[in-house]
Amino acid sequence: MGEELGLRERKKVRTREAISSAAIALFLESGFDAVPVAEVARVAEVAKRTLFAYFPTKEDLVLHRFADHETESADVVRRRPAGLGPLAALREDFLAGLRQREPVTGLAEDPEVLGVFRMVTETPTLAARMLRFNAAGEAALAVALAEAGTPPLESALAAAQVSAVRWSLATANMATLAAGVTAAARYPDAVAAAERGFAMLRDGVGLD
Repeated sequence: MGEELGLRERKKVRTREAISSAAIALFLESGFDAVPVAEVARVAEVAKRTLFAYFPTKEDLVLHRFADHETESADVVRRRPAGLGPLAALREDFLAGLRQREPVTGLAEDPEVLGVFRMVTETPTLAARMLRFNAAGEAALAVALAEAGTPPLESALAAAQVSAVRWSLATANMATLAAGVTAAARYPDAVAAAERGFAMLRDGVGLD
């Protein structure tokens, strides 16, 4: 029974990945709005009903790739070592992501990652859904900060600021790479920008 369940789950994972890969390839080739869901189902060799069972909306075919990162900041705060503050942990995590060229930092050179970034930022429905995704991550971070002992109001305000800085840093990096700059060439400026961003979170923006 356990083996049968394992096979079934692996089949679901393969089907989901096949649908996603077909969708991304079609969207990058022809544009998100130009490709009907029926065409994605045809290329992925699944029924349209099956596609919607895995991806309830057309936008989910793209944005599910961000889903694993939705609670990433909150997870960093919760699993930080003893003695390390939440902001310091978030800073270290972002800098580590830059070193490892993680897509969430905007410093990944993979052509598909760059293509998806452009598609999300240039397609209104995807951009709107991305805002909802970011808002959910912000809310999760606020909860984690409150669990760490930060008062509720301060938790909400801090989460909003951290989320905005991380997104601004990532989009600046990705836009630079999309313009043709290599990750290696961008890396020093990306680190400097991250250090400045997190210093401003720590010390304040310095505006009158």
